[in-house]
Amino acid sequence: MGCVNAKAAANSNGLPPSKNLSFDKDYTLGKELGSGAYAVVYECTNMATGRKAAVKIVDRSKLSGEDDEALKQEVAILRDMKHGHVVQLFDFYKDRQKYYLVLEICLGGELFDRIVEKKSYNEKEARDLVRILFDTLRYCHSTKVVHRDLKPENLLLEDERDDANIKLADFGFAQRMLTPNSLTTQCGTPGYVAPEILKGIPYGEKVDVWSAGVITYILLGGYPPFYDENQGRMFRKIKRGDFKFHSPMWDHVSPEAKDLIKRLLVVDPDKRLDAAGALKHAWILTSDHLLQKRDLAGTVEEMKKFNAKRKFRGAAKAVILMHRLKGNSMSGKLDDSTGDGEGMDESGPPVDFKPVRDNILATNVVATA
Repeated sequence: MGCVNAKAAANSNGLPPSKNLSFDKDYTLGKELGSGAYAVVYECTNMATGRKAAVKIVDRSKLSGEDDEALKQEVAILRDMKHGHVVQLFDFYKDRQKYYLVLEICLGGELFDRIVEKKSYNEKEARDLVRILFDTLRYCHSTKVVHRDLKPENLLLEDERDDANIKLADFGFAQRMLTPNSLTTQCGTPGYVAPEILKGIPYGEKVDVWSAGVITYILLGGYPPFYDENQGRMFRKIKRGDFKFHSPMWDHVSPEAKDLIKRLLVVDPDKRLDAAGALKHAWILTSDHLLQKRDLAGTVEEMKKFNAKRKFRGAAKAVILMHRLKGNSMSGKLDDSTGDGEGMDESGPPVDFKPVRDNILATNVVATA
């Protein structure tokens, strides 16, 4: 299902035109789906069509000028997205106190949660997911949009069917790149961030390819390629491209799949495949029959452990961020007060990982029971 909204021009305030009528006149509010430092997300229903959606209600009084500009950018980008694997922005409203972003709701939850529930899993299924991811990136990059925060939490399922459509969510860090390698903001999620971002050099759309390479590694191996309890050491591994295919976990994975990962997790972005190139790789084009023979049951077991750890740490960090963000803007710098290297590259300057602007867009479109 593709995006149905027409491209909207910006108004005098820098935001795409919103509805003249209030949100309450078009939608009824349902249960709360999530909340953060600056927004609360609810299920809602369009009174005219009966279509269910998720509405992100942002308190404008809590936004700094930078935060407000970031939200405008997010809305403008989402208005333009017309791809079947990108979460849609259905409507946008504003009044003096609030912004209302009405988004497609994903009833199937996170992709990784679905995978760990599978009784069987093979390389064809992993390949199909990777192909969808790179097809979506190819589209985004063709529109000069760099996502900048690809991670498992942002890969959602449209509904609860076994063959549910995958949706890329959370464009809170997305940016239009008007000229090649012109982006400079150090942002993203540790573990998935590209080395050029850590090095503080101008970058482009290849940072998404790196992050997709990390996701590809997890889909095949069940655990991330770059991991260390100390974040500074992890950043150094990323900058060196220091990863391995450990035995016995990777013994059953095809050489072609490993070759693709090697071409994605290349430190030099000029030598790294782009999204279009990844789609032409031999592994992506391998016949279904051959890939179905490569069982990934062991990967599912590894992924269960990774997924559980990811969920726990995500919940813990959300609590920490809420405390750190009180009184600060959404784009404040994470400090290193914990002493564990979090938010700090020990071999260089602090890394300004913007605290995911309460990271609500990835969770706000997921309906829970």
